[in-house]
Amino acid sequence: MRTTTGAAKKDASSAAALPDSASAVHSAQTAELLKDVVEWLDEAKAEEIVTVDLAGKSSIGDYMVIASGRTDRHVGAIADKLRQKFKDAGCPTVRVEGLEACDWVLIDSGDIIVHVFRPEVRDFYNLEKMWSVERPADAAH
Repeated sequence: MRTTTGAAKKDASSAAALPDSASAVHSAQTAELLKDVVEWLDEAKAEEIVTVDLAGKSSIGDYMVIASGRTDRHVGAIADKLRQKFKDAGCPTVRVEGLEACDWVLIDSGDIIVHVFRPEVRDFYNLEKMWSVERPADAAH
């Protein structure tokens, strides 16, 4: 999982490439999908759901959502449910990595990236801390 994320790259129609009005619509749609993702995670009994706004931090997506499952079986079930919910919502290119072991499963819809961990794996990688740090001014382009 650490060596390859399989993250779907944002295409030319991403918010940065859109005119202002289209960008606002895209942002609103992404924000609505983010609310749905958090709701889907809650329905699947995911724990400690955290949302990270990636604006100004990375171009890999607009938001990152981090959640925990109690066991590897629970992590897998959460990932399966999210994959189906994204598909039902019309997200055409959802990529999923990590289902083999279910220690850490990444679900990438392009604009929203979801990480579902077993608790001890989540504690080890501590993504919340890594992504909460602001970029240094000289690193921003």
